[in-house]
Amino acid sequence: MVVGLDLGGTKLLGVALDPGHQGSEAVVEGKVATPTGTDEVLEAIAGLVADLRQRAHEATGRDVRAVGLGAPGLVDRAGTFRYGPNLPGVVGVPLAAELGERSGLPVVVDNDATCAAWGEHERGAARGRNHSLVITLGTGIGGGMTVKGEPLRGAYGFAGEPGHMVVDPTGPECPCGRRGCWERYASGTGLGWLAREAVRTGQAPSDTDFVARAGGDLAAVRGEHVVAAARAGDGDAGAVLDTFGDWLGLGVANLVNVLDSEIVVVGGGVSEAADLFLDRARQRVREMALGGERRPRVPLVAAKLGEQAGAVGAALLAALRT
Repeated sequence: MVVGLDLGGTKLLGVALDPGHQGSEAVVEGKVATPTGTDEVLEAIAGLVADLRQRAHEATGRDVRAVGLGAPGLVDRAGTFRYGPNLPGVVGVPLAAELGERSGLPVVVDNDATCAAWGEHERGAARGRNHSLVITLGTGIGGGMTVKGEPLRGAYGFAGEPGHMVVDPTGPECPCGRRGCWERYASGTGLGWLAREAVRTGQAPSDTDFVARAGGDLAAVRGEHVVAAARAGDGDAGAVLDTFGDWLGLGVANLVNVLDSEIVVVGGGVSEAADLFLDRARQRVREMALGGERRPRVPLVAAKLGEQAGAVGAALLAALRT
């Protein structure tokens, strides 16, 4: 058995699975809120590992032999978290060494989207594809790629940060310190910002449904309020999601131009609402990718593993590398 963990800006999700089983089903799973502070984060991760390890043993009679962790930012090849604007509490922390000491198990740490890409390549929507791109839409945007059937990690392990492509240098400030990063528009955080901007600029009325769902407080509007309003048939929310799809498509088209991927998979928590924006994004990719209809059409699809993609991929990478 192996444990895989996906450390996000707001939640920590974990699974325990049998890497020899070809399905993606976790034997056990767990989820906790991501705390702030270095010690608190490390304790939360170690606590979830211990819980999953115990429950996996109770369910199967087998122990866990390794742990994989996906973290949202730059992870070097030694497993140290070098930088991540959405998780500043663990910047500079040698996560692999710290968690190995706490758990007594081999620990592999990688970028969270690289983990998700490997999960989708091995068990999900990109299975059988040698050149794939996975975009994870959550608090920010992550990206993971496979080339010739192997994870692309780059010279230092830092490949896969498309969320910080600057798409508008005069745009909103990003936690990374720059302005107009792609994730300010096409992440879960970006969806909330687009909705608030729609009201501020008069494109949507101040009493629109997604504001009402946030208790009437415009500053409290989040992506989930927009999704809920759109599912209820609200036209203002639908228009915001169209804009969201446009921004998503723009970034994907740029990446397709660079990578020439066989397939693009959209995962992360926001992908649960993919039916509301993915058609719009597909249209934009066709319009904006170099060559348009003269090049083979690149499928843009929702992840099959859902929010577990990163955790499943982290577990499979741990099994591969230990």
